[in-house]
Amino acid sequence: MSSLGNKRFNSSSLLDDFLIREIMLTHDPDGRQLDSELLIRLVESIFCSTLSDVSDAQPGADNVGSIDMIGSKEPLGCTIYKISHEILCRCFEHENLHTKTMGLLEMVSHFRWEAKAVLVLAAFMTSYGVFWLIKRLQSDNVLALSLAILKRLPRDITMFDPRLKALTSLIDCLVKVTKLVIMIESLPMSCDRKAMAMTNSKIYMATYWIIRSILECSSQIADLRSLRHEQTNLQEKLVNVFKQNHTDNQEVLQTLFSLKNELPFRDNSSQKKMDIFELKNKVVILLISKPELLPIDKLLFLVQQTYDLPQHKEIEENYDILWVPIPSANEWSLDEKRIFEFFSCSLPWFSIRQPWTLKSAVVNFIKQEWNFKEEPLMVVLDVNGMVTNSNAMNMVWIWGAKAFPFSTSREKELWEQENWSLELMINGISPLPTTGVEEGKNLCIYGSENIDWIREFTDKMKKIKDAGTQLQLVYVGCRNSTNQNIQNNILDIINQEKLSTSLTSAKILFFWFRLECIKRSITHQENTDKIAKEVAEFLDFGENKEGWAVFGRVSSTDHVIKLSGEKLVEFFDLFSVWGENVAELGFVGAIESALKTSFPSEPCNHTELVPYEEGLIETRVICGICKRPMKKFVVYKCDVEA
Repeated sequence: MSSLGNKRFNSSSLLDDFLIREIMLTHDPDGRQLDSELLIRLVESIFCSTLSDVSDAQPGADNVGSIDMIGSKEPLGCTIYKISHEILCRCFEHENLHTKTMGLLEMVSHFRWEAKAVLVLAAFMTSYGVFWLIKRLQSDNVLALSLAILKRLPRDITMFDPRLKALTSLIDCLVKVTKLVIMIESLPMSCDRKAMAMTNSKIYMATYWIIRSILECSSQIADLRSLRHEQTNLQEKLVNVFKQNHTDNQEVLQTLFSLKNELPFRDNSSQKKMDIFELKNKVVILLISKPELLPIDKLLFLVQQTYDLPQHKEIEENYDILWVPIPSANEWSLDEKRIFEFFSCSLPWFSIRQPWTLKSAVVNFIKQEWNFKEEPLMVVLDVNGMVTNSNAMNMVWIWGAKAFPFSTSREKELWEQENWSLELMINGISPLPTTGVEEGKNLCIYGSENIDWIREFTDKMKKIKDAGTQLQLVYVGCRNSTNQNIQNNILDIINQEKLSTSLTSAKILFFWFRLECIKRSITHQENTDKIAKEVAEFLDFGENKEGWAVFGRVSSTDHVIKLSGEKLVEFFDLFSVWGENVAELGFVGAIESALKTSFPSEPCNHTELVPYEEGLIETRVICGICKRPMKKFVVYKCDVEA
């Protein structure tokens, strides 16, 4: 192992020796002198100005004065211009970077080492400074705008922020290293020949890498022009590819995700790298969101709706969800990358392996064409790659995998099959109602933040159940609960005192959230005014914190019945009046029938005399006026004729 390490070290050292000898061959000083310290101060001033407003005065910039060279036939400005022109020309040549660097070293061969570095850096900074000056002024300066157009600079450079940030960091390092070379070159010579030889080797290498890096920086800026054209072309291609007919989804996915990776996707459940081909002949749902996706409770609900419901197993081979995270800014932050890595290892979907490599044209297309802003979207591509739904999010929240293939036509079809019923309201939220249907029970969902009301209401429901009515109670809380602690306390009391069944705190949130999704989805449909009206009314109804209840049968399309507050309690006080109709009309039908009847607020004291008949005492008699059960009295009447 040690031998291998020594071989690698010797090999690297040998390459450095060859490079240093090649660099030294370009060095032919002729005594020209340059005040490198003054020039680097001016370079640093220009660089600092690109980092802040151009109107801000940089410390020391106004004290630089006139800088010139001694022993040169041409002025400093002419030399810098020639070097700048050479750098620009080299950007468009096809030679390798090393050859270009050696060419520039030949051009500055007559200068000292620190002068070589600072001259090339100053030449680069002239074009770099002009670039930023034009960009800063073009919004309100006609001259700057005209120059930007002439130079083919992109009007909006925000998409290149990550690239420019990296460029700024590199230039900052180049300035610091150049200052270090200047400082070392200004030191008195040492008598230690070995130390001097090592120091000089470092200076030669530093000068080489400064110039080489400057060429790379110049190429990056020049690339902004071609990148602007490339981004425009890609965005136009994306628009066109979605207008064309295809035999499969491969061309569309290749255009969207033409990343550098040969395996651009990852199956998060197995952590296996995936190719675009894996999605061929499948419906693909692009889950577009920020890296943090959703609050954890809603995220778990989304996993349930897409993977945990029984319907998913029937169609899991026919569709896949591909998570496409988009950062809040143009550049991915470290926190966003960490969040993405966490979720991509935890969720069952496919995801882009390195979403930060998505081209800015693709991100812009997603934002502009699919209107992605803050909230997650589910854009559905059919097996041919055509967009069949620009946002299937509500469909998934409402029906889960049952909504396959998640197209707008499927959404319309599902709404045509739906009625306003308890089944629609609670579908997928809890397994409790399913049990109720199997046993032939009626279902009551109720909510309140008043525990006294809950106790009174559930007590009356218990008496009704004891009378033989099949009824299941489920507490679902209130919409927009203002105090989570109150709701949690109520859930604890309901469970401890066994007042009724209840949803968990998380499922209460899902229940109301899903109803809001129903409201959003149905507003875009035709001939669904009745359901739209009912869901809007119920959402308002569910905000009553004092108490409310809804009665119905899950499997039935019959109208559900809503009652609230004290009127609800008073109505069930009269169960002895209308309860006899339960056997004939059913529990819900008896409630509906009774609600159509007007009951006086108090007994009317009406009296009826009925001739005695055998068994009459056991018969229940209802008052014909107030509809309350009548009390029985025995009346003895003197028969005069007898």
